[in-house]
Amino acid sequence: MVAQFVPQMWGVVELGQNDFVFVSWTRHRDNKSDEQSVIAWKVAPDGTIELASTYAKPMELGWRALALSLIATEVAHGERGANLSFLHDPTNFNFVTTPQGRLGDLLRHGRCTIVDPVGVDYLPKRNDKPTEKGDIWRVLLVVNCSIQGPRYFTHNGVISFEKTEGHDWEPQSSFAKRIGKFPPGSWFQRTEPKEEEDLEERRP
Repeated sequence: MVAQFVPQMWGVVELGQNDFVFVSWTRHRDNKSDEQSVIAWKVAPDGTIELASTYAKPMELGWRALALSLIATEVAHGERGANLSFLHDPTNFNFVTTPQGRLGDLLRHGRCTIVDPVGVDYLPKRNDKPTEKGDIWRVLLVVNCSIQGPRYFTHNGVISFEKTEGHDWEPQSSFAKRIGKFPPGSWFQRTEPKEEEDLEERRP
């Protein structure tokens, strides 16, 4: 009803000591090709269940997060009929929480509209990089805001948050840090020194 997701078949397979429950799906009911996607869950001998399909990990943040990640992929692949109104609705991003409140509510109060690209992804840690952060969920938004402030924030401003298992969401971009630190009406009342340094480095 929200994303292009048509379940095809449920099943169970046994691999080693674990069972895997899976559902296969396609984007279109009239899909005549053999291209199907699969979401699988690993069931360990002790009964614990773990989502095994990395691309579907956003569902652990709720159904909206999964739908957003699927729609963003549709847009990236040039799919027709992608649900852009759902993808660009700030309230659907309320699963991201900050010290100032839920992200979607804050964006609405800040008179911000979401534009493409949008990203809701799960990034597993690479085994060849032991010093890298662990597995993370990442939300990336680009917004236009009808408020007074520096153009690099209010026009195509980048908002990025990351979350690791068992921890709160952490702002990554300068705009995200402001959203987490100040109420919507006070986002741009002061300039952070580090931002000034970054801007000076970018100037030709």
